[in-house]
Amino acid sequence: MSRRTAGECRVDRMADFSAAEIEAGRRLFAGAWDFISAAGGLDSVPPMGAPEIAFAGRSNVGKSSLINALTGRRALARTSNTPGRTQQLIFFGGPDRLVLVDMPGYGYAAAAKSKVAAWTDLIHDYLRGRATLARVYVLIDARHGLKDVDDAILDTLSKAAVSHEIVLTKCDQIDEAALAERTAAVKAAVRKRPAAFPDLIATSARTGAGIDMLRAAIARLLAERGVHTDDMRGRRT
Repeated sequence: MSRRTAGECRVDRMADFSAAEIEAGRRLFAGAWDFISAAGGLDSVPPMGAPEIAFAGRSNVGKSSLINALTGRRALARTSNTPGRTQQLIFFGGPDRLVLVDMPGYGYAAAAKSKVAAWTDLIHDYLRGRATLARVYVLIDARHGLKDVDDAILDTLSKAAVSHEIVLTKCDQIDEAALAERTAAVKAAVRKRPAAFPDLIATSARTGAGIDMLRAAIARLLAERGVHTDDMRGRRT
């Protein structure tokens, strides 16, 4: 099997972003990031204000690690090898009118059914009723691909017409041929969902692969929504 150089995840979307967008993404996440609040229910979710980018995915898919990689903060989001550790909506604020949301992981079979039901209700209620939610990135482990447990969250996003895009995580842990096969399979599955962004981004929080592309994608999204960032003047249409 063909092996990549350590830390490399070959992704074709790099050409989709201009140098100005890559730089805008870097600057967007270069400032100070802080914990805002944790919400165990909709009654404790912070008031709507700045655009929000949420990260959803199965337990232990690497949401917290990805947020730390995006912001360049090793301990901003709490990471753990124990699935199901994140049990609330965790909100983080940056310097450029952007909020990141670390959502509870789903599909953790070892948790009590009552807790799983509460987490699931919280996730779906938030997704259906948040006007400031700009996009949800649904994280999928590149080693395993889409699973049946992912369908519920994707169905909710589709029904609520919430813009969402797939991000593959841990792409450094499979070879190039397997990554290409996984990418093609995921693209084919999401093509059937009108609210889903038709492309995906492959990342590795451990090596940093794909992180600059994800930052650029978020910067572009903010620019398209009219949120000013100093470096978007050179954005390619």
